[in-house]
Amino acid sequence: MRRALDRTYLVAGALGAGCIALICILMVVQTLGRQFGFQTGAITDVVSWLCAAAAFMTMAHAFKHGDFVRVTLVLEKLSVPNRRRFELVCLAVACVAMGYLAWWACRFTFESWQFNELAQGLWAIPIWIPQMSFAIGSLLFLVALVDELLIVVRGGIPTYVRLVEERHAQGDFSSDL
Repeated sequence: MRRALDRTYLVAGALGAGCIALICILMVVQTLGRQFGFQTGAITDVVSWLCAAAAFMTMAHAFKHGDFVRVTLVLEKLSVPNRRRFELVCLAVACVAMGYLAWWACRFTFESWQFNELAQGLWAIPIWIPQMSFAIGSLLFLVALVDELLIVVRGGIPTYVRLVEERHAQGDFSSDL
């Protein structure tokens, strides 16, 4: 199960990275289009959808690898048992908040599909298609949060802490900049 979850987070992160690369390519195409006089209006719509997809598809991967912004000033001052309790409370609150967001993201996407809502831009496609990245990314981030909560409940060190400590042990402090 661990390998399947880690692979899923990696694939989602790669999809998000692919969205960012596609944004770059589309922006270059749009720039060239303006220069050489061909229409590129719908590219703006696609880029906005890719921005949302990149943000939501990469959340679980970034979280699991300790690349989210975390305020550790309080945690560093706590004893190990208190730090563990604090991590549990924070993860539980995050699970509830993300569960709420994931529920509404899925419901919102489903309603767009149900009512056959179309995008309002130049490219009139069913809006649920780009919204799927929001729903899937939210669900995947919820799974990552529950995954971490279970690790900490079982007495383990959170993955995001362990991986950052491993990078620091190798002399890599680039994520701290």
